[in-house]
Amino acid sequence: MITDRSKTCALELDALPSRIGQVRRIVSAQLRYWDLVPLIDPALLGVTELLANVHRHARPNKRCTVEMDFADSRLTVAVRDGDPRLPTARMPDPTATSGRGIAMIAALSEAWGARAEAERGGKVVWFMLRERRPRLRLAEDPPVLTAVDALAEPPAPADPPVAPAEPPAVPAEPLAVPAEPLMVPVESPVGVPLESPVEIPVGAAAARQAVTVA
Repeated sequence: MITDRSKTCALELDALPSRIGQVRRIVSAQLRYWDLVPLIDPALLGVTELLANVHRHARPNKRCTVEMDFADSRLTVAVRDGDPRLPTARMPDPTATSGRGIAMIAALSEAWGARAEAERGGKVVWFMLRERRPRLRLAEDPPVLTAVDALAEPPAPADPPVAPAEPPAVPAEPLAVPAEPLMVPVESPVGVPLESPVEIPVGAAAARQAVTVA
């Protein structure tokens, strides 16, 4: 039977190897539903060790209850069974294949404990995990204005930098082309002056006129 009320969950079962995998899936789904994904791995490890202890040591039967409670950013996981004998944390022999369950729970949790329950005739073993969420921070906190700052005159805006003045552009003068062809005297190759000068066209007319010698 599973009960769920205000982030409290309880699951009753027999601590048998065939049931431990099912309990792990239920615990994982419940923590996802509570948005406690970072706590799934340590919670599953702790639950597995406690159920394994019940399977190995509890008498007269293996009936137990797994309880989870989340409050004030702390998840408490407890396993109740009918055996009043309390577990103890000890350092096992390095070559031993078992006996590290309680020491492992003590290492992964913020706190753990065990107590006998006289009314029920059994015990409860529990461990606690703390939820640690990253705190989001602004890149730059906004300034806090006091009453004196509010009454003070705002500083005058700084003048923008003045770009250096460029020298004025000097317009290029157009090339003057004479409208009439120039009359240039030309001597003959033998040094005898010619009877009439040769007209040498200059400018645009040079492309259309040829030099003629009388």
